[in-house]
Amino acid sequence: MYSTPLEAAAEETGRRVTTLELFFDLVFVFTLTQLTVLLAHDLSFATAGRVALILVVLFWMYGAYAYLTNQVPPDRPSRRLLLMLGMAAFLVCALAIPRVFDDSGVVFGLGFLLVVVVHTALYTRSHGWDSIWYGVTNALAALAVTGAGLAADGLWLLAIALQSVTPLVAEHGPGRRDGPRAAVLRVQLGALDPAHFVERHGLLLIIAFGESVISIGVGIGDLPLTPGLFCGAFLALALSVALWWTYFVRDEEGAEAAFRATPAPARWRLAMNAYYYAFLPMLLGIAFLAAGIKKTLGHLGRHPQPGPALALAGGVALFLVGDAAFRTALRLRPVRFRAVGAALALATAAAGVRIPVYGELLLLVAVLVVMLAVEARSCAADRPMDEPVDEPV
Repeated sequence: MYSTPLEAAAEETGRRVTTLELFFDLVFVFTLTQLTVLLAHDLSFATAGRVALILVVLFWMYGAYAYLTNQVPPDRPSRRLLLMLGMAAFLVCALAIPRVFDDSGVVFGLGFLLVVVVHTALYTRSHGWDSIWYGVTNALAALAVTGAGLAADGLWLLAIALQSVTPLVAEHGPGRRDGPRAAVLRVQLGALDPAHFVERHGLLLIIAFGESVISIGVGIGDLPLTPGLFCGAFLALALSVALWWTYFVRDEEGAEAAFRATPAPARWRLAMNAYYYAFLPMLLGIAFLAAGIKKTLGHLGRHPQPGPALALAGGVALFLVGDAAFRTALRLRPVRFRAVGAALALATAAAGVRIPVYGELLLLVAVLVVMLAVEARSCAADRPMDEPVDEPV
């Protein structure tokens, strides 16, 4: 008996991420690279705010594609070709990012509109025409971004507002009498493969960490390879490794278990809270950290300016804030060590402008190492950290 793609996705467990999905993620992370370039060019609060706006809008549609391919695997030529077209649209957005608030805003908006159209086409082919309703709000958000390139930057906020309405539209459907009820739609939205969904976002995070490693080479440039320079490079790498440890040693496994323990009607909301809202500061933190590394590694013996010092400290702090929110959403214990670590990491910015770059890098590594060590000891005396709990953290 033939089963629909949605039913097949619900029945299938432990499906692996395909190489085409990983290829798609590589293209998407190029947008993160471009955001780092934009931020490194002007380390100011205004630019940081603009970078945050762009990432919020772009990551919304990345999450939409991740959810789509979880339920509808790209296992047919038509789906693969449409997904490749979506990749090309994201590439247009990425190329337009450095001047998106100057003369390439319309190009970015049109590329983003194509991202939405391709996604909606894939969804309607597999889930029926009822899914076009939340494609409409996404398209309006893309048009708002395009309009921002012609008129006012404030239309970016309108785009985010429209995106925030989309989950309500998706949950309640078109509102027709003969249409599916909200309860049915919530079950359909929650019919995802936890192993694939968690792995997909974990791989995205790994690729994003690659940006922080690349920034080491960019920051060093053509400088002579001295022992001091290697020391700074190793400290920068240690920061990325410690952040990797923070998420991948326990959080990923605990996330999959939490998803499996969550009923389908509530699973899609859990996915949004954990892998969109909580993941945003984590990705933004990596971008800020990479920008800080680019601006400081070539000047290890000097006192950094407030911008680079805050980018280093703020990047680590943002990642920890996002990870604490991620754990809270999934009810993984403990959370308090990540919250304290975020506050301490941010505090290093004040010391960072008074000591050489070496000192701030060393302080940040020390904060993360101590946080992980204290947390590991606490978990050894309590229940394992990767077990979801029923009560709030």
